[in-house]
Amino acid sequence: MAAVHGTSPSAGRPPAGTPLIARLDYWYGRLEESLNLAAALSIFVLMIVGMLQILGRTILDLPIEGYIDWIEFFAILYAVAGISYCQSQGGHIRMEILLGEMRGRLLWFFEALAVLIGLVIIGLLVYSTWQNFERAWRIGDSSMDIRLPLWPSKLVVPVALAVLWLRLLLQLAGYLRLLRDPSLPPVAVPIVQTTAETARKEIDEAMRALEIEQRQKTGRG
Repeated sequence: MAAVHGTSPSAGRPPAGTPLIARLDYWYGRLEESLNLAAALSIFVLMIVGMLQILGRTILDLPIEGYIDWIEFFAILYAVAGISYCQSQGGHIRMEILLGEMRGRLLWFFEALAVLIGLVIIGLLVYSTWQNFERAWRIGDSSMDIRLPLWPSKLVVPVALAVLWLRLLLQLAGYLRLLRDPSLPPVAVPIVQTTAETARKEIDEAMRALEIEQRQKTGRG
């Protein structure tokens, strides 16, 4: 499987005069980074809550009321909030046995086709999960223990999937742009790298880190 590297959230702010798709990619990347940060913070908070639950039960005999309900309520954040960011970075599992050997318009055609299929599937999931949220809102669905309302957590799913759908739409535009003119620089799409290119990049990064460490040692000496 060839390595894939994202182009958008980690890239710098595009200068004036850049294509519209590059500017959209940059600002949309900021939204995805915020959602991914929310997912990371939810993991940290749940770790703290878990520690407090253990200490409370074993030392103070004061367990957190509805602990399981709260964990299930917030777990959805780290499960889906960062899904669009992962897509923008090419972090999802990809089978590159064939695509890794393709170049030019043939590669961009199949990439666009895969994204188009993803748009259809994610669109159906947005519709079905939104219906699930509406049902929870309508009947007042709640957790088993402390009767925690479940509609906020169920709303997170269609919202996160909608953000992913828009990312896929942006990537489709990026692939169609490259399909029209393969000589253009890739924008708003993950960049596929061969195993050799990935290894070369990792070696270069390791050498730079080693040089910085040697300079620091020399400066202290």
